Amino acid sequence: MPRAPRALARHYRSRRTHPTLELVHHPHPWGRALGLVAVVLLGAWLGLLIVGNVRTPVGPMNTTMTLRPSLTGGTKINVSPLGALELHSHNAPVRLDVNVDQLDPERAQALVDHPERISGLQEEIASDVQHGTIDLAVRSGVAVVVGATTLGLAVFRRPRRALAAGGLALVLLAGAGGTAAATWNPNSVLEPKFSGLLSSAPSLVGNARSIVTEFDIYQKELARLVTNVTKLYDVTSTLPAYQPDPTTIRVLHVSDIHLNPASWKIIASLVEQYEINVIVESGDTMDHGSAAENAFLDPIADLGAPYVWVRGNHDSRETQRYLEGVDNTHVLDEGKAVTVGGLRFAGIGDPQFTPDRSTDKAGLPSEQVAGRQLADALRAQRAAGSPVDIAIAHNPDAARETDGEVPLVLAGHVHHPEMEVLDQGTRLRIEGSTGGSGLRAVEGKYPDPIQASVLYLDRDTRRLQAWDEIELGGLGLTTAEVSRHLPKENQPGAEPGDEESPSPSGSTSTEESPGGP
Repeated sequence: MPRAPRALARHYRSRRTHPTLELVHHPHPWGRALGLVAVVLLGAWLGLLIVGNVRTPVGPMNTTMTLRPSLTGGTKINVSPLGALELHSHNAPVRLDVNVDQLDPERAQALVDHPERISGLQEEIASDVQHGTIDLAVRSGVAVVVGATTLGLAVFRRPRRALAAGGLALVLLAGAGGTAAATWNPNSVLEPKFSGLLSSAPSLVGNARSIVTEFDIYQKELARLVTNVTKLYDVTSTLPAYQPDPTTIRVLHVSDIHLNPASWKIIASLVEQYEINVIVESGDTMDHGSAAENAFLDPIADLGAPYVWVRGNHDSRETQRYLEGVDNTHVLDEGKAVTVGGLRFAGIGDPQFTPDRSTDKAGLPSEQVAGRQLADALRAQRAAGSPVDIAIAHNPDAARETDGEVPLVLAGHVHHPEMEVLDQGTRLRIEGSTGGSGLRAVEGKYPDPIQASVLYLDRDTRRLQAWDEIELGGLGLTTAEVSRHLPKENQPGAEPGDEESPSPSGSTSTEESPGGP
C-alpha cells in the first residue's frame, strides 16, 4: 500500500511519454463550399415551389405568376386548355410562368359592352403586370431566403452557416434578377412560339404586321395578346374568328408530302384557319411518280385556295401532266411565270427523277443548270416589265442560282426548314416535309414532324413581312407549335437599308442572315 502512489505516478508518466494519436477528419474547403451551394440551391427551389407565386388580375383575366428555376429563362404564358405561348423575354436562370386561371365575367363583359375601352387596355395591363411582378419579386425573395436558411439550419445545425446560406440565396436571386433586367427584350412579344391546339394558334399569335418602331411596343402587343385570350374565353366558349390583316397576302408554303394522305386535311385546315390566299408546293408530292399514284392528287382541287406547284425529284413527268389537268392548280416549269392571288410566281421542275431514292452523282451540276435557266427567265420577266415576286425550285442548289434576281425563292427537298439571306440579297426559304417524310416517318424510332409555313407579304410592295413556322406532331397529331418570325427590316428599330434585297438594276443593300429556323 505505501508504494502504490509511486507506481501510479510512473504509470501516468509512461502515458505522457507515449501519447495516443487520434485522427480527426476536417472537410476540404471546396467540399464545404459545394455543400453550401447545393443546400442554397435546393432550399431556394423549395421556397419558390411552396410560396413563390402570386395571384394577380391582368386586364379581364385572373392569373397566377410564378418564378421557376430555368437554364434558358424566358416567359411562358399558359392558356389552358388551348396551349401555351413562349416568349424569349430574357436570359437568366429563372423563368416567369403566367397561368391564365379564369376570365372575370364582369370585367370581360365590360370590354364587350364598351369596346372603346380597348384603347386604354394597354395602360391597364402594363400597370397590372408591373404591380404583379413587384409583388412576385418581393414574395420570391422572401421565399428563397427563408427556404435556404431553413434547409441550412436543418443540414448544418449551426445558425451561422444557416444565415450564410440565406445570404448567399439572396445574392444569387439578386444576380438572376439583374441578369434578367440586363437582357430584357420587349420585342419578344412580336415573335412568340405557340404550343397547343392547332385551331387556337392563329387567334393567339394574331396578325403579322410591319412594325418599325419600339415606342410602347411591349405594352401594345401585350394588350393585343390579352385581348385575343379574352375573346377565346368569351361567354360563347367558342374560338373567335381569325381576322387577317387586310394589307397582307398570305401564302402557305408546303413541300415533300410523299404520299401522306393526312397532309391534305392539314393543308385544308390551315387554309381555312389562316384564310390563305395561295398555296405553294415546292415538289415531291409523290414517292415514285407512277401513274397508279395519280389519284392521290385529286384533293388539290378542293383545298380552298389556288395551288402553285413545281416538280420534285420524286415526281415524274407523268405526275406533272396529270396535275396540269387538275382544277385550281398552276404547274410551273422551265421558268414559266403566272400571277395568282396578287403575286407573280415563276418556277422550274427538278431535272432529276430518283423514285428509288438514289442520288445522281451529277445531281449538283444539273441542279445548277436548272437554277441558271430559272434565273434567265426571271431576268426576261423583269425586262418585259412584269418582275417576279416569288421563284420556286425543289432543290435548294437550284434555288440559290436565282440570287439577286428575285426577292424571295422557295425550295424543299431536305426535309427540315431553313431561312437564309443569300449574298446578293435574295431570301431563300426551305420548307420541311409537310408529309412528315411520308412512309419514312415510320422507319425511325420517332416519326418525323409535319411542317409548313405561312408567309405574310405586303399587298403593295409584295415583300415578306413575317412568317409563321408550323410544326405538328408526327403522323398528323392535333397539337402544334407555331413560331412567329420577323425579317430584320421589320423588327423594331430597323433603319432604312437594313434589308438586303435585289433592286431591278441588280444592286443590293446589306442585311445579316438570320440563320436557321
